[in-house]
Amino acid sequence: MIKIYTLVQLLTALNSSEPTVLELQSSILVPQSIILPAGFSLRGASNEDVFLSFNSGDGIGLTADNTVSNLTIQTNPSNRAIYALSDRENLGTLKLKDLQVTGQVQILTRRGTAKTNLIAENVHVFAADARKYTEQSLKYGVTVTQGAFTVYNYNSDENSIINATLKNISMGSAGAPVIGSGLYVGGFGDIGGKVYADEITTGEIHSNGMIPFGQPNKITGGVFIMNGAKVKNLTNHGKVVTYGVNDMVLDAWGEVENWTVEEAIVSYGPSAIGFVNFGIVGNFETKKRIETFGTGARGFNQYDGTVDTATFHSIITNGDGSIGIQVSKPVGTINILHGITTNGGTGETLVKGQIQTLSADGFSVKPEGEIKELNIQGGITTKGDKVHSYIVDGGVVKTLKVDGGITAQGDDSIGVVIENKGETPLNDMDVKSENGTAVQVKGGTITNRDGLNAQGAKGDVKEI
Repeated sequence: MIKIYTLVQLLTALNSSEPTVLELQSSILVPQSIILPAGFSLRGASNEDVFLSFNSGDGIGLTADNTVSNLTIQTNPSNRAIYALSDRENLGTLKLKDLQVTGQVQILTRRGTAKTNLIAENVHVFAADARKYTEQSLKYGVTVTQGAFTVYNYNSDENSIINATLKNISMGSAGAPVIGSGLYVGGFGDIGGKVYADEITTGEIHSNGMIPFGQPNKITGGVFIMNGAKVKNLTNHGKVVTYGVNDMVLDAWGEVENWTVEEAIVSYGPSAIGFVNFGIVGNFETKKRIETFGTGARGFNQYDGTVDTATFHSIITNGDGSIGIQVSKPVGTINILHGITTNGGTGETLVKGQIQTLSADGFSVKPEGEIKELNIQGGITTKGDKVHSYIVDGGVVKTLKVDGGITAQGDDSIGVVIENKGETPLNDMDVKSENGTAVQVKGGTITNRDGLNAQGAKGDVKEI
């Protein structure tokens, strides 16, 4: 180990012939990026008292088998505080531990790098702006901005792998979100390099994509699991909050076996969905609410792929066009423990790279959607005008249980709509529309209506 007190000592030590541990004893300002040679480790004597600052360009470049720990690292938020050079076939094991960071953490590997092991633990990114980086995932008509903490296998070779373990990763704070995505983990599209993560845990994440209103082809995510990424266990211990346009809170294009969310999921911007799934998710559970405030900001959207079991504490949306839950592909079981409430009416929202007008329906099943089992405790309540509390538009719900009833409170709002060859049971169901029709069937089928109690100001059950 070499103890470092000055910039000159640091630069000299980096030229050592043998791998060693460099321990900073005091804060140092570095005028340019530094590169850790293979096998070198850099740590601080105290991560609260020792600052490693960079006043021009990026911060610490990693080569192979490097460890950076117990430090506060500061660079310009739009630069990279820590990054991988990806200049060799095997980067060995890169370790990041007990770090407080200003600037992006970017472990991005390129063509020529076949293997990387990444272990990160207790890393907090105070501030970062990831918008300028052009390596971005593209699918479904949109590109995704990198995150304040990015793990990205940008190698098109399908044999290239990043194995990752990420524990207690957090970024931003209330009122001071990072810019771009938050945690971004992805491979090179559907075919190409992969990221395999056995465990990902996060603390609080606050992010703002700074995307202009009306921009239909760019999105971000608080936690974004891109295609090419497979995660065994993902746990959000802290709340995840997004603030801008098209800022999804949780988004999956890849695969997650088990996903647990222990605190609230909240979005404030237009078209900022609480949880979006285009990928394959095994078990998903939220233990606190999902709540959205912006126009067109849905609670949960199953666009593509599937989820075996999704259990939600509750879903609340407040903006026009903000559907509670929308299902467009076959899924297994969906459980809602404390109800779905939408407060808005009709408004614009982003749908697969296009701006469309939707109503703030409570629960919507689209033509290719199919739900094996749907259980809702606490009921479905919509408060806006001209919306539908529960609509099956061409899809199929095989088993339905709603404890707490289905209630449409707004003017000309309908409790249940079944149309376009949609199918759903309504047995043992209380459906009420305070200012409209309770149940409307138009080219659809009620597969079981035993015990249906429908009450509507403009009609109980209408079959058109």
